[in-house]
Amino acid sequence: MNQPPTYNESDLVKLLKERSEKAFSYLYDNYSGALYGVIHSIITDDETARDILQDVFVNIWKKIDSYDPTKGRLFTWMLNIARNAAIDKLRSKAFKEGLKNQPISENVDISGGSAINPAINDVGLRKVVSRLKEEQRVLIDLSYFQGFTHEEIARAMNMPLGTVKTRIRSALIQLRTLIQ
Repeated sequence: MNQPPTYNESDLVKLLKERSEKAFSYLYDNYSGALYGVIHSIITDDETARDILQDVFVNIWKKIDSYDPTKGRLFTWMLNIARNAAIDKLRSKAFKEGLKNQPISENVDISGGSAINPAINDVGLRKVVSRLKEEQRVLIDLSYFQGFTHEEIARAMNMPLGTVKTRIRSALIQLRTLIQ
């Protein structure tokens, strides 16, 4: 059976900057799930979230030359593009108007929460999580707020599984300290 190629981050970035379609396919296959999770946590409409994901990958393709590895990991850079695209969509007038034009049953959350804003319970916890280091914050967000398994996170972030587990554990210990 023919195994698909795997790339380390620096090789992947180099190939993307050279406009390698294989590298871009690899990027999509390995990161689209995590980026979709980030987008879908902000924009809960599946179709809109998929449209934003497509726009995000077009942006990544166009802006890959602006990626600077000294400022952070490729995944973090892409995560910021995805999050910003979802927030821009959320704030857009067209999106707000679209919500107004939906039948009431599609625009109401039965649990009493808002379809756009985070649950009230999440507000305090997210504030505490925001005090963690960036790498810990991303892992906690992916694991606990978006529901990715440790294995999925390890693949998406191109990290060993043990490293992901250790960093999440240390982040939880730090969170426990911050909460107390």
